Amino acid sequence: MQVTIRVIGIGPGDPRQITLQAIDAMAGVDVFLALEKGDAKDGLLQARRDILEHHAPQGYSLVEIPDPPRERRPADYDAEVRRWHAARAELLARAILADVPDDGVAAFLVWGDPALYDSTLRIVDDLAARDDLQVSVEVIPGVTSASALTAAHGIVANRVGEPIHITTGRRLADTPPGADANQIVMLDADLGFRHTAAADDEIWWGAYLGTPDEILISGRVGDVTDEIVEARAAARARIGWIMDIYLLRAAR
Repeated sequence: MQVTIRVIGIGPGDPRQITLQAIDAMAGVDVFLALEKGDAKDGLLQARRDILEHHAPQGYSLVEIPDPPRERRPADYDAEVRRWHAARAELLARAILADVPDDGVAAFLVWGDPALYDSTLRIVDDLAARDDLQVSVEVIPGVTSASALTAAHGIVANRVGEPIHITTGRRLADTPPGADANQIVMLDADLGFRHTAAADDEIWWGAYLGTPDEILISGRVGDVTDEIVEARAAARARIGWIMDIYLLRAAR
C-alpha cells in the first residue's frame, strides 16, 4: 500500500500561530491520526478537533487510537522508549491499512514543531520500514514552545554572544560546563532546576502557552521557585494535565 504521511506542526496552543503552510497541508488529507491519551488529556484532542473544524475545508476524518502504556521510570529509559515507539507504530500501521485509501494521505497534527522533542517522526520512520507500506513523508514546521515562551515574556533567549542549550528535565543535571548560560528546558515533570540552579539564576517559566489557561512566572530562582511549584500543581489538579517549559539563565 502506498501512502503519503504529513507531519504538521501546529504550534504550542494559540490557533493564530498555525502557519499558512500548515493550513494548506490540512487540505486534501484523507485521514488525520491521533493517539488518544485518556480522559485527563481529552482537552488536547478536542483542541485538534477545533483546529480541524476551522482549517480542514474538505471536512475531516479523525481516527483516535488509544496510546499504548508506557513505564515512566524504567531501569533502561532508551529501551523502554524504543519499545513504546514500536507499539505506537504497530497500532498506527493497523489504522492506516484499515482507514486510509491506497495512495491516500494521512496526517498527524503535532504540537509545537515536529523536530523539537517530539516522537512522531521517529514513529513515521518505523512505519516507512514496514514491508506492507510504501511511505512518502512531508514535514511542515511549526512555531515552537521555546519561541512562544520567549515571546510571551518579551525577552531574547540569550545574552549577547552566549549559547543556548535546549535540554530536558531528565538531562538538566548533565549540562556540560559552558552550556549552562541559557538553558531552555522541556519535559520537566520534576522541575529539576530546583536541584541544579543557584538562587541568583534567573528563570522564565510558562505553561499552556498561547491558550486561555496560560501562566507566566519569572524572576530569581530563589524568589519564584515556590510560586512556580504551587502554580504548576494547582493547574495540573484543575486541568488534569500540564504542558510547560522554562528558560534558565545562569547569573553572571
